[in-house]
Amino acid sequence: MFESIISSINDALYTYILIIVLVLGGLYFTVRTRFVQFRLLGEQFRAVTEKPKDGKGVSSFQALMVSTASRVGTGNIVGVSTALCLGGFGSMFWMWVIAIIGASSAFVESTLAQIYKKKGSEGSYGGPAYYIEAALKNKALAIVFSVFLILTYGVGFNMLASYNLQSTFSAYSFYDPRVSPWIIGLVLAAIVFYCLMGGGKRIISATTLIVPFMGMAYILVALGITLWNAPQLPGIFKEIFAGAFDFEAIFGGFTGSCVMYGIKRGLFSNEAGVGSAPNASASAEVAHPVKQGLVQVLSVFIDTVLVCSATGFMCMASGVEPTEALSGAPFVQASIQASLGSFGPIFITVAMILFAFTTLLGNLYYVDVTFRYILGRTPGKAFKTVYYIVASGIIFLGAGLSADLLWNIADITMGGMTIINMPVIIILSKYALRALRDFERQRSAGEEPVFRAKNIDLPHKVDYWQ
Repeated sequence: MFESIISSINDALYTYILIIVLVLGGLYFTVRTRFVQFRLLGEQFRAVTEKPKDGKGVSSFQALMVSTASRVGTGNIVGVSTALCLGGFGSMFWMWVIAIIGASSAFVESTLAQIYKKKGSEGSYGGPAYYIEAALKNKALAIVFSVFLILTYGVGFNMLASYNLQSTFSAYSFYDPRVSPWIIGLVLAAIVFYCLMGGGKRIISATTLIVPFMGMAYILVALGITLWNAPQLPGIFKEIFAGAFDFEAIFGGFTGSCVMYGIKRGLFSNEAGVGSAPNASASAEVAHPVKQGLVQVLSVFIDTVLVCSATGFMCMASGVEPTEALSGAPFVQASIQASLGSFGPIFITVAMILFAFTTLLGNLYYVDVTFRYILGRTPGKAFKTVYYIVASGIIFLGAGLSADLLWNIADITMGGMTIINMPVIIILSKYALRALRDFERQRSAGEEPVFRAKNIDLPHKVDYWQ
């Protein structure tokens, strides 16, 4: 009964509300910024290489890595597989659409996070809660958003990441569906707790070092398999577009259509407009807020257009038929095994272990920042200990629950964040647009853009840009 209620809420949220908010909001930003996601592509690459002038603080690239660590993970592998198995090949097209449109939303929210960021003892910090309070003078709404963020990243996404990780072991003979998920969940929860309590610095350092290489290896393997099956690509593209525009099938069952799964899994993967990446964006030390907005546009493209597409084409070119029974990690493992033999499932398992681990820690970083906002100070040791125990227990619990329930919970909590963040950034977008015009004016004059709040007639008090 609980699963049925959660499923009904999820269907209503995405069928009637979020699809309108995301698409219309993204189109609005795309038009108002004059297609900033394409027009300033060169500036995106230039901005990501900028370093803080004093050599200290968080660089644009480091902020990009924090937000990408949370974005690029199990959603790029299991999320894409789920969309293809349940929504069909047409889901891939709608993932691209939501990424391309959503990139402009990512630009606006991250630019706003930079404008309204706060000054702390260890550098800058901020995010949606801070620009909601500073610009809209609505502390209550900021706290509601913060609660949704904690539920999304501390509960929904982390339970799902735990489940997705343990599900990759289902391809092995030792896996017992009644016992194995709980054992794997317990081990994972214990390692995460150890790291959170400060004892896993070597594990975190090693993982942080390995994951970028693992990510590149995953993309190269996926592209290699796709190119190996290149003769099938014309047929695959034909099937993608045929499914994407099969309106009779789409409107015949919209909640289970390729459009719905494409939007859900695309949003889960790139998080554009959700309000998560601005928390990382605010920590970057840049000369102009627009630079970090452009960096986050690049992050969305890396996540969906590159990594998700690599997974999708690898699976679609494998010859393995996507079915509901294979939904999730099994479809990816079966696809890669068809091309690489027994090495394939092992490779995916290792990738999922590393991706899931960094995703879990990246998610909890967002939760830490949010607790600091709600409490108005850095949480004490006792509070953190209790919170870390609860967070680890949630990771353990997620490993043994059902996939449908966990996807629905994650979608609902993420939807709650989006419903608040998107209208807010639409209201405040005029300041991001003024900042964009200021950036382009300086660039056109041959200057290195430097931001001042007075240049855009910002009526609100900010810690930086005076």
